[in-house]
Amino acid sequence: MSAAILFILLFLFMLMGIPIAISLGLSSVITIMAFADDSLASLADKVFHTMHHSTLMAIPFFVLASAFLTTGGVARRMIRFAVDAVGWLKGGLGMASVLACMLFAAVSGSSPATVVAIGSIVIVGMVKQGYPQPFAAGLICNAGTLGILIPPSIVMVVYAAATEVSVGRMFMAGVIPGLLMGLLLMLAIYFAARRRNLPAEPFAGWSELSKSATNASWGLFLIVIIMGGIYGGIFTPTEAAAVSAVYAGFIAVFVYRDIKIKEVPKVLVDAAKVTTMLMFIIANAFLFAHVLTTERIPQLIAETIIAWGLAPWAFLIVVNILLLIAGNFMEPSAILLIMAPILFPIAMQLGIDPIHLGIIMVVNMEIGMIT
Repeated sequence: MSAAILFILLFLFMLMGIPIAISLGLSSVITIMAFADDSLASLADKVFHTMHHSTLMAIPFFVLASAFLTTGGVARRMIRFAVDAVGWLKGGLGMASVLACMLFAAVSGSSPATVVAIGSIVIVGMVKQGYPQPFAAGLICNAGTLGILIPPSIVMVVYAAATEVSVGRMFMAGVIPGLLMGLLLMLAIYFAARRRNLPAEPFAGWSELSKSATNASWGLFLIVIIMGGIYGGIFTPTEAAAVSAVYAGFIAVFVYRDIKIKEVPKVLVDAAKVTTMLMFIIANAFLFAHVLTTERIPQLIAETIIAWGLAPWAFLIVVNILLLIAGNFMEPSAILLIMAPILFPIAMQLGIDPIHLGIIMVVNMEIGMIT
């Protein structure tokens, strides 16, 4: 009964147009006050201690790094390098846009930041070259979602915090799927370009390619710092996030000089706003998950599904359908924090690897972000 009330309230508030974070928190508080013995003080204490999770400390640092990279000229230099590298192929500017999104995703950890940084530059260029505007916009929306699959990824950090799995293992597991999805998208663009007779850029030459690679190298080196530092045992994922924020600020201000010293406070404030929004959503989603756990909803669902004799592959299909539906209405971090406590115990009992489940959930979050 309490579970039904919880979800009915959540969807009712969402239909009323109340922001998702407030809908999650309000439905949780009403359900607890009506059906549980917890006090409001204990709820506040629960939220406070939840936000002290060490894994979540990586989020503000990745957001800050993304803010420096987006505001600075890192994205522009990556785009130039990508155009010189693959722009000479049929549909080259579209393929270069995907490559630039993949490179920026590997340093930002955020899909919205990737779409803003790359899309604000390349969509205009593609339209000028004869690409249909819906095609160009759809391309960037799809390629931009790689920001949460190619490590580092803020969404992977959230999943790791919700399920207590290794952030480093999640990052490693996202590399090959991210590269495959990017390459398949580029292949699809190539065939679409041949069918639509879209133009190709003239090859800039090896010297120009070398020059653009050198100009982009400071930003690209951040990939080496993050991934090499984590898997080389130099620092933890949270420490890697802090190092990436400092490094991104350094190259934006002192190397590329796209950001003046007096503009740094504005970048910090913008990053703080995004972090506050994300953490507010996460805090309320954790509260919602707490209510589910208190009412033993995950355990009851797990017992029911196992009693059905559902095979692991069939369960994963159900997971995909649930997440695709949820992705139409909710933000990825909130979906993960609500669904992970429900799906994770079932997956463990069915023998599904938690990292495998995590990547499936992240890929579904990508599709959800597009819708």
